Amino acid sequence: MLLSGVAGAVFLSHPALSAWPTVTVHKDPNCGCCSGWIAHLETHGFQMKVIETGEINRVKARLGVPFDLWACHTAEVADYLIEGHVPASALEKFLQEGTDACGLSVPGMPSGSPGMTGDYEEYDVILFGKNDERRIYGRYRGESQI
Repeated sequence: MLLSGVAGAVFLSHPALSAWPTVTVHKDPNCGCCSGWIAHLETHGFQMKVIETGEINRVKARLGVPFDLWACHTAEVADYLIEGHVPASALEKFLQEGTDACGLSVPGMPSGSPGMTGDYEEYDVILFGKNDERRIYGRYRGESQI
């Protein structure tokens, strides 16, 4: 009995199990890398809601994701937009900061980014805001900031 209490305490204190807001992901039903990104966020304690659509570009346009930042899936979380294969660590940091930006994007589909297979190439996570504000939020290789 003591062992299960200790295990429960360790389980509940794990940082990946904190109470992040639900992430709603809009994705094409035939996209496997989107499912890989969803699994990546789930391993970091995010609750996911998935909306499959054959009209993902219309969703991006309706939500206001800048065209040059488009990737394969679009997510909504806590009034922010998350476009593409943004690492969970970048999303966690972004949510903790509580900025007035519109969201984060990893344009395209970089090889080795969370959910993508292949070599681990370097890629940028872009913060985008109102009035076309853009800045590099972080540079990553795989899931790790460099």
